[in-house]
Amino acid sequence: MLAPSLLANYCSELHDDQAHKVDQHLQHFQLSDEVLVDVALKFRQEMDRGLCRDTNPTAAVKMLPTFVRSTPDGTEQGEFLALDLGGSNFRVLLVKVKGNGEQKVEMENQIYEIPEQIMRGNGTELFDHIVDCLANFVEKMGIKEKKLPLGFTFSFPCQQTKLDESVLLSWTKSFHASGVEGKDVVGLLRKAIKKRGDFDIDILAVINDTVGTMMTCGYDDQHCEIGLIVGTGTNACYMEQMRNIELLDGDEGRMCVNTEWGAFGDDGALEHLRTDIDREIDAGSLNPGKQLIWCASRLHLPFRSINFRCNPSHRKFLSDFHIACVFAFWIKTEKVQLIFTKHLSPFPRFSRRLHKMVRRLVPDCDVRFLQSQVGSGKGAAMVTAVAYRLAAQHAERQRILDTLRLSRAQLLEVKNRMSEEMVRGLTKQTHEQASVKMLPTYVRSTPDGTEHGDYLALDLGGSSFRVLLVKVRSGKRCNVDMHHKIYSIPQETMQGTGEELFNHIVDCIADFLEYMGMKGASLPLGFTFSFPCDQSRLDQGILLKWTKGFKASGCEGQDVVTLLKDAVRRRQEFDLNFVAVVNDTVGTMMTCGYEDPKCEVGLIVGTGTNVCYMEEMQNIELVEGEDGRMCVNIEWGAFGDSGELDDYCTQFDHTVDECSNNPGKQRYEKMISGMYLGEIVRNVLIDFTAKGLLFRGKLSPRLKTRGIFETKFLSQIEKDRLAMRQVRSILQHLGLTKSTCEDSVLVKEVCSVVARRAAQLCGAGLAAVVEKMRQNRNLNQLSVTVGVDGTLYKTHPHFASIMQETLQDLAPQCQVTFHKSEDGSGKGAALITAVACRVKSGGQH
Repeated sequence: MLAPSLLANYCSELHDDQAHKVDQHLQHFQLSDEVLVDVALKFRQEMDRGLCRDTNPTAAVKMLPTFVRSTPDGTEQGEFLALDLGGSNFRVLLVKVKGNGEQKVEMENQIYEIPEQIMRGNGTELFDHIVDCLANFVEKMGIKEKKLPLGFTFSFPCQQTKLDESVLLSWTKSFHASGVEGKDVVGLLRKAIKKRGDFDIDILAVINDTVGTMMTCGYDDQHCEIGLIVGTGTNACYMEQMRNIELLDGDEGRMCVNTEWGAFGDDGALEHLRTDIDREIDAGSLNPGKQLIWCASRLHLPFRSINFRCNPSHRKFLSDFHIACVFAFWIKTEKVQLIFTKHLSPFPRFSRRLHKMVRRLVPDCDVRFLQSQVGSGKGAAMVTAVAYRLAAQHAERQRILDTLRLSRAQLLEVKNRMSEEMVRGLTKQTHEQASVKMLPTYVRSTPDGTEHGDYLALDLGGSSFRVLLVKVRSGKRCNVDMHHKIYSIPQETMQGTGEELFNHIVDCIADFLEYMGMKGASLPLGFTFSFPCDQSRLDQGILLKWTKGFKASGCEGQDVVTLLKDAVRRRQEFDLNFVAVVNDTVGTMMTCGYEDPKCEVGLIVGTGTNVCYMEEMQNIELVEGEDGRMCVNIEWGAFGDSGELDDYCTQFDHTVDECSNNPGKQRYEKMISGMYLGEIVRNVLIDFTAKGLLFRGKLSPRLKTRGIFETKFLSQIEKDRLAMRQVRSILQHLGLTKSTCEDSVLVKEVCSVVARRAAQLCGAGLAAVVEKMRQNRNLNQLSVTVGVDGTLYKTHPHFASIMQETLQDLAPQCQVTFHKSEDGSGKGAALITAVACRVKSGGQH
């Protein structure tokens, strides 16, 4: 037997030798920043493969959708049950959530044991036992008679198809209950509850512990968008953009994705980093070659008996793997604000190293960590609370939005009422009472290609106007060449006297003639005058009322051509041959008609909306003559002014109308045109916010401002594949700086509903027009082209297609082609002048 001193020396030498060998082993666990970045990039590639429909089956990281669409927003409230099952003991919890500013959670729970024979028995016995324990808990809590919502934390590998449906892929953690793998565990739980029959619950959600951790911490800090588990096993989940999840339909909003990152490296991606110790542990595991990151988290086991300096280095190895994966999250999401962890208990300094290294590797990211204190049971309740809130909010939002949705039967009724009003407007006896005035334009023919000559055109419809020289050439190469110049009208001129306004216009014409080297020339002129006028001949237009901010005195009730002639006479520099005055709708029809002889309808859908079409003379009782056709300016914006649209006007339409410059007027236009759609959306958003359905009930002062939500935002927001962050940037422009992704999705839905209704109403009205043309001509099938202009029609991504679908559905016997006007109504005015000159010279065909 060795003496104590010799024994001590021997142990010391053995200790030093063993320590040296351990240090040699631990050198393999040192990972550089370059290696970590490389691991992160490989992990990011696997994430992308897991999200892609084509590569998901072979991806090591499966990226499983959880159907959790939102994190808590602090407004959740109510009582919820939670069932937390993940081992031989499970918990049942009663979670009381208080909202409305209190933001408080109270929990009571009880732990129940699952006997080993049940864990390894059959599935029916297992779920019967779980339900018996659940019944015991609700009876003990005195809530057996309540049908409370329940969230189910089921921490086993599952494939989810819905939030409340999850199919068990395989048992782990010593469970082997038969008849459960491949089955929906929520369905089995419901079946067991129904079989017992003495209580009922509403199962709203099933999640795993990672999601539960994110939701638990997310209630305390609303920036939490990642859940991280580092314990006996390891996994992470995070909120991903729906457009990136190819496994599911839909591209709006976000969904929590369960990465199942424990399997990263199972395809050999980490082989160059694995040590002999890794391989030894993997070979001795229950699933060799699988879950290699999880095996890494078990590496502390061989070293537990060695009581010296291996732990710090091994801690570094473990945290480095997690740092690499977190770094991949940063690469993926561009900005991570919070990550929540459960600490790896054997290594209390693990978390500090993880925090420090993540912040060093992603310095541009505000990464914070919050430890989950109450486990995933509370998280299951929070998922349920969020689902409950979302369901209730969704139902209320849809109830409101349904008032803005129109059925086919309603659209057909709009078409029929428009048809009736058109007839009333054309009939002398009912014309005065008709909301649709059906004004004759005295345009008797569309271009036929034989038009020839040089013409001036004046296009006036807003605070700026154009003067054009239009050269029309006939023959084999018939074409139109245009030169134009844009002039502005000062605000004081728009609201001064009529004499000042028309003097300014003539000054601009004189400038243009000099600019073109045509000073003193006398050319035929067409005048596009886009204000409501009553015409008794082609070269006369009596202004009925100013719109669009004009208030020049002494003009209403006067012939605008005479006012312009008087101004030319006052200048005494040149003379003009006034041939035609038209509105922009007729100008559009004529512009497109020159390129397509079938164009006999003109449509404007922009700031305002209107339509004209070629009507049979015999139907126009306001004008003498029975032969041929004449273009009729419908002035359909006033449809509804006599109550025709009262059935379909919502509270939002009434608010927009009451706050407009012309209450009770232009009702149809106010439901369709760009001047008003943004205001309808703004009023819907205000209503939603006031009811706590949007922006967490907090209304920005800017959103209260009339006109702040411009109609162009509808087009921008609805552009296909428009990233939600771009929608949020528009909301931030409106002072909604704290809007969420979910807010953006809802704002987009509101814009979609409002724009869709506008397009459908426009399509229904147009169906009435083309159907009347078909019946006029006694045709079984009408083929006609509609010339279209207007920013709403041209820039909104879906307006045109929805309008055309509605038209085709409501007028199936009409084959309608749409032709966009690229040159505006000024060219149309010149062409009307050219046609009028052709007809006058006897060249009518």
